[in-house]
Amino acid sequence: MELWGYWLLIIIILTTIEVITTNLVSVWFIASAIISLIVSFFTDSFLVQFAIFVLGGAIFLLLTKPLLKKKLATKKIPTNIDRILGMKGKVTEKIMPNEIGEVYVDGKKWSAYSNETIEINELVIIEAINGVKLKVRKEK
Repeated sequence: MELWGYWLLIIIILTTIEVITTNLVSVWFIASAIISLIVSFFTDSFLVQFAIFVLGGAIFLLLTKPLLKKKLATKKIPTNIDRILGMKGKVTEKIMPNEIGEVYVDGKKWSAYSNETIEINELVIIEAINGVKLKVRKEK
């Protein structure tokens, strides 16, 4: 097989990997493999073609990855649920370490957990929100 055939095979393999992963793993080397494929029609030197492939991929990576990451970054959509952080709540179901209890805060009942035992009717401070559960601590 001629060298251009190997470059075409590399392009197909890298494109398949990129489509499967969708994480911008090999897109830069696909571009440099295309350049190496074109160069293979002008020179038979594998060393020159391989150097273009490696250096081209590295240059494309260094120049474009920061820009692409910025463009493709998912933006966190703020919700108003964060407003309960730091609020006081009242325990409606006893909370034991490593067990789920219940807290009433901001007009709603929430599942809650803590590193300490907290009895019913004790006041707590909301420290964090993990999914649909609140991490709480006793009010001091």
